[in-house]
Amino acid sequence: MTEELLSSTSNPSDLAFETTIRPSKLDEFVGQSKVRQQIKMLISAAEIQNRTPDHILLAGPPGLGKTTLAMIIANESQKALRLTSGPAIQHAGDLASVLSSLTSGEVLFIDEIHRMSRHAEELLYLAMEDFRVDVMVGKGAGANSISLDLEPFTLIGATTRSGLLPNPLRDRFGFTANLDFYADEELEQVVSRAASIMNLSIHPEALILIAKRSRGTPRVANRLLRRVRDFALVNQKENIGSDEVEAALELYEVDSLGLDRLDRAVLEALIVRFAGNPVGLSTLSVALGEEADTIESVVEPFLLRQGLLVRSPRGRQATKAAYVHLGLSEPSSDSGLFD
Repeated sequence: MTEELLSSTSNPSDLAFETTIRPSKLDEFVGQSKVRQQIKMLISAAEIQNRTPDHILLAGPPGLGKTTLAMIIANESQKALRLTSGPAIQHAGDLASVLSSLTSGEVLFIDEIHRMSRHAEELLYLAMEDFRVDVMVGKGAGANSISLDLEPFTLIGATTRSGLLPNPLRDRFGFTANLDFYADEELEQVVSRAASIMNLSIHPEALILIAKRSRGTPRVANRLLRRVRDFALVNQKENIGSDEVEAALELYEVDSLGLDRLDRAVLEALIVRFAGNPVGLSTLSVALGEEADTIESVVEPFLLRQGLLVRSPRGRQATKAAYVHLGLSEPSSDSGLFD
């Protein structure tokens, strides 16, 4: 058993792993080149003018680096970072407490900002624009509004569903960065960098295999690399090649396109259980015993992007490509299924 593999597993915590491999500078961040240039320009302009950077909205699917970018922005601005999330802010008072405790120039990161309560959102409008909040004290006829001045701060909001943000909130962000899925070549760089930090000996062909099965997402790429590392460790493999990657990902039910068990379960339900007919999201959710939101936000985007699923007003349907990939017989040409 190699020292390299042992040293790569010295801290079993996934959180510690993410912290270790997370880049701290824009120059270290792989992919999203246009967004990186735009953010660098915002930070540099704010530094020249001696002011806090504009509020930034980071929009895109999960796992593309929104939290990492928020940390990098705070680091490159040389400011403190405060992290919270939309679901944790359900009352205006919760948000007022956070905002009033911010120091000058501090960066406030709100993950899943679209899940904030409406009252908290309305309080945030004034805070973002005028750096103050109006707090109601008392109840009924004796209620009074007190205005509190805030220190200048930069808000970074992250959302996986930007369409759910109300226009007044979206318009108050000085810049919206739309993050795209990664190309395989970029994911190879992500996996190579992580493998280097973990002191793994991995062949270039193995990097390519992991990248191709990572669904265009760095978080998935790093997760698959951890599973491959575990496989190599248990089987006492000093060098990780294509065979080790194939065997490890087969064990964890990740196929050649990057589909996992749930992805295939969705396609098989559409094709077999519902005979290729359109199926509504709620019906599919009950049939699989999975949350509808999980299917809609985690599974469907990838299947749609791979051309394995289509959505129509009548429901979800598997495409011909899905039949081919799963090795199932296609419906007859006169069935009208793919008209």
